[in-house]
Amino acid sequence: MTSEAFYHDALVRLAREARGAGRLDPPGAAATLDNPLCGDRVTMEVRLEGGRIAALAHRVRGCLLCEAAASLLGGAAKGKGPAEVRGARERAAALLAAGGATAAAGWEGLDVFEPVRPVKSRHRCVLLAFDALLEALARAEG
Repeated sequence: MTSEAFYHDALVRLAREARGAGRLDPPGAAATLDNPLCGDRVTMEVRLEGGRIAALAHRVRGCLLCEAAASLLGGAAKGKGPAEVRGARERAAALLAAGGATAAAGWEGLDVFEPVRPVKSRHRCVLLAFDALLEALARAEG
């Protein structure tokens, strides 16, 4: 499968929206993760209130898949707690591993990554933003 096959309109639109892109001033906590296989880098900044995400910002230097995942989180993670974000990461991984509506259920927009499923080398591109957010949340809590 070529990369063009999974860069469909909805995915491109999500990446270009760049919801949550930027910086928090000041962030409660931040984490930067890299994907050494392709050079993607994601920084997530969060501020928590009452154990939930009150504000989130991200910076992405990476492919369209990485940008889209960060934008998805930028639009959907506010108000969520760490367990909900962990659940979304698990659903995204399940969607990439096996596909199907059941895997994407419970976190709106995850199904946009369904066409990436057959290309295992690109799964990390999708999951990197989730992992960076989880790391930032762990730092904010700890």
